[in-house]
Amino acid sequence: MSASLFPFFGVPRRFGRGMLDLLYPPLCASCRAPTTEAHSLCAACWQAVSFLDGPCCALCGYPFEFDPGAGTLCAGCLARRPSYDRARAVMRYDDKSRDLILAFKRGDRLDLAPSFAKWLALSGRDMLADAELIVPVPLHRSRLWIRRFNQSAVLAHELARLCSCPAGPFVLERTRRTPSQGEMPSAKARRRNVLGAFRVLRPDAVRGRKILLLDDVFTTGATIEACARALKRARAEKISVLALARVVRAVSRDI
Repeated sequence: MSASLFPFFGVPRRFGRGMLDLLYPPLCASCRAPTTEAHSLCAACWQAVSFLDGPCCALCGYPFEFDPGAGTLCAGCLARRPSYDRARAVMRYDDKSRDLILAFKRGDRLDLAPSFAKWLALSGRDMLADAELIVPVPLHRSRLWIRRFNQSAVLAHELARLCSCPAGPFVLERTRRTPSQGEMPSAKARRRNVLGAFRVLRPDAVRGRKILLLDDVFTTGATIEACARALKRARAEKISVLALARVVRAVSRDI
């Protein structure tokens, strides 16, 4: 068969997509205004999101106001080095991103997952190129029963579809239901709250492998740290952390 005919095989698919867009025009994932591409943001909403693509701590990814040079660590990592090897987040957790994330995890807006996965794949491309397994931060079974889905597991599934790295949604287990981290008065209380709250159900899936630990929001890092410790005890070779958003405080972090 002539190679010149190959391009025509894509015509029915493109025609079908064009008809679908005509009947159901793609809308902004946030404000529902018309867009040119499905699972994307309009120009106004895109500009309102504070993406974290500037200088940051070489270890935890906390953003710096100016570039202090490659390899610089923040004060928090210098005082207490985390168990993971590197962490990055897509965007700042603020009013705009909060609305998007809460709509996703509490408003059943699962249609946002493909957009979030694309952003995660872009921000975490270096870590994904090195990872062998994507492990989402788990919910306790009682909370999972109420919410009906684990938002981090949904993101892990979507991210696995975009790259060659498989997802392991049942590798980690949350062994006890802890109070919300937002209710804790200090970073020390948050660390104590999740101490020993996670265990690895499948050590064979972790041992000697490079893990990408995935969460929706990186707040103080206490939950991520507890998960990373459990993975380290299971002898994971390397742990990278990728979050959809992270809290960036206007003042110095509580160490």
